[in-house]
Amino acid sequence: MKADAKYRQNLPHLGGRLFLTDGGIETSLIFQDGLDLPHFAAFHLLRDAAGRSALVRYYERYIEIAKADGAGFILESPTWRASTDWGAKLGYSRADMAAVNAKSIALMLALRDAHETTRTPMVVSGCVGPRGDGYVSGEIMSADEAEAYHAPQISAFAEAGADMVSAVTMTNAREAIGAARAAAKAGMPVSLSFTVETDGRLPSGQTLPEAISEVDAATSNGPAYYMINCAHPTHFDSVLQTKAAWTRRIGGIRANASTRSHQELNESPDLDAGNPIELAGQYRDLVHLMPQINVLGGCCGTDHRHVAAISLACRLVARQAA
Repeated sequence: MKADAKYRQNLPHLGGRLFLTDGGIETSLIFQDGLDLPHFAAFHLLRDAAGRSALVRYYERYIEIAKADGAGFILESPTWRASTDWGAKLGYSRADMAAVNAKSIALMLALRDAHETTRTPMVVSGCVGPRGDGYVSGEIMSADEAEAYHAPQISAFAEAGADMVSAVTMTNAREAIGAARAAAKAGMPVSLSFTVETDGRLPSGQTLPEAISEVDAATSNGPAYYMINCAHPTHFDSVLQTKAAWTRRIGGIRANASTRSHQELNESPDLDAGNPIELAGQYRDLVHLMPQINVLGGCCGTDHRHVAAISLACRLVARQAA
């Protein structure tokens, strides 16, 4: 039986006000908190009380920023790697993964119960990651295969009471189509976030406008909005310097702190946290260019310092616009 979802039928961030989300959860937990995340699987921390406490501390850093700044907040579950192929690498069965995804949403709901205010509404989102690596396209599934693969995780989110689904670090349009179709069948609103290389193209080689147009055509404009994640603004800002209609479908940014390529990040033994103030300025410029972008967070290398700076910079843009 599906749990009731507070905002599933009326996502508050679609109204245009600023909503923050977290930063690079995996890189923060590994490099800053010193935790072991095999295969970048943050959900693995839910196996014991200490890991759960670490996750609570992580999210509360960002929640406090949103509350202090009067912004909304999207609680993105720690489930980027919580699909069946990745779970199997850690010894989890399909039933185990269904339980893990439900437990992840339960943690997000508990955080909302503890911290939500009228000034800071909190949307619970079930995070879906790519079947493959995330930095490379690899073997591309058909849209039907992708739908079948992602459906169990998305169904678990729906049953557990999540408000929406966010499919992030999508490397190709066909997997994004499959995730969007699975969300639609589960009755869940979905955002789709593509990653791009330093040339602004998806790892599959497709351009961002081509990918968004293909997904919208295949799903009858199904996604609530699109995002860009796991790339630095300098990798994609030139692609957005247009008034084309497809750019109005982009509603959020979760950029990397580093200007390094995916390959360089993958091979690096250290964390490149970049410059939070400089990154915030780049976000400000993107929001000034595309004022419909109102969901802001970070990806690899970013932490609460980056999100705090981004919030300040982009709140100032909103004030100027008003």
